[in-house]
Amino acid sequence: MKCGIIGLPNTGKSTFFNFISNSKALSDNFPFCTIEPNYGVTKVPDQRLYELKEIVQPMNSIPSEIKIVDIAGLIKGSHKGDGLGNKFLSHVRETNVIIHMIRFFHDMSVLHVEGSINPIRDKEIIDMELQLKDLETIESRLEKITKKNKINQSINTLQKVFSFLKRGKNIRMYPLKEEEKKHIKDLQLLTIKPVLYICNIDEKLNNKTHLHIKNLKKIVKMENSPLVVLSLKKNCISYEVDQILREAYKLLNLQSFFTIGKKEIRAWSVHNQCTAYEASSVIHTDFKKGFIKAEVIHYNDFIKYRSEEKVKKAGKIFLAGKNYFIQDGDIIRFRFNR
Repeated sequence: MKCGIIGLPNTGKSTFFNFISNSKALSDNFPFCTIEPNYGVTKVPDQRLYELKEIVQPMNSIPSEIKIVDIAGLIKGSHKGDGLGNKFLSHVRETNVIIHMIRFFHDMSVLHVEGSINPIRDKEIIDMELQLKDLETIESRLEKITKKNKINQSINTLQKVFSFLKRGKNIRMYPLKEEEKKHIKDLQLLTIKPVLYICNIDEKLNNKTHLHIKNLKKIVKMENSPLVVLSLKKNCISYEVDQILREAYKLLNLQSFFTIGKKEIRAWSVHNQCTAYEASSVIHTDFKKGFIKAEVIHYNDFIKYRSEEKVKKAGKIFLAGKNYFIQDGDIIRFRFNR
């Protein structure tokens, strides 16, 4: 599961990528200093892991991780190949969630490809390029289907989505039914991907009162997408970055379960609605092959009783079968045939 960082050139994408992944991707004052994508991994902040660590006192603790991709900057005309358009869009297609970096800092020494600072215009440029590429993708599919002269259930869905895009709307805002999702799933459309917006502001800007920020928040709210406002120039942005990573984790439809022991406690990432049987393979494929049962403690019960022994005495450990759906924060020990 990957999060892709996108935006116009010189918005702070690579700076943000370096900060969260402890990488050293080139971050310079010219368009397209990022050409090939930069790949990294970042730890997901989880207060529950710290609380478990205090109780268990393990030798080591390991948080969940998500993959991050820093993608080359997009410009007008990218959908038809301008700039690094085709490369950019193919890399966006490979991601599961988009982190869209929007510039609202006024450092005149850092070039802006549009010549001025306007976060709403810049958001619309990115939106339009992704929408135009999606329109091209859908149009190509419709042509193939109609050439076969067959009545196809997907035609109606494609036409409705096409019309929605033509109105300048992102597909993620369209109320797709489950059946309709099946008809467009293999197209890997760009504007259907969930987005987390980051507005990179000046250090001293009051983000609560500035009109551009207020309007941007209204627009993003209509998409039902999260927005985080931060200044990458500030020395201390840990709180905002933690918020971003938690939001990205949520948008990836991921949750965590824990394994605990004196040697190590660890958070493991699984998708929502994951069964105990599926979760066992995240630790090791042998667990899935020889799965017997899962011993489960709900997180709040462990925090309340503060030891496995006391949890057991309180009758709060239970055995779960293959079809048990993991709950976020479950503490699990798998029983399996070796």
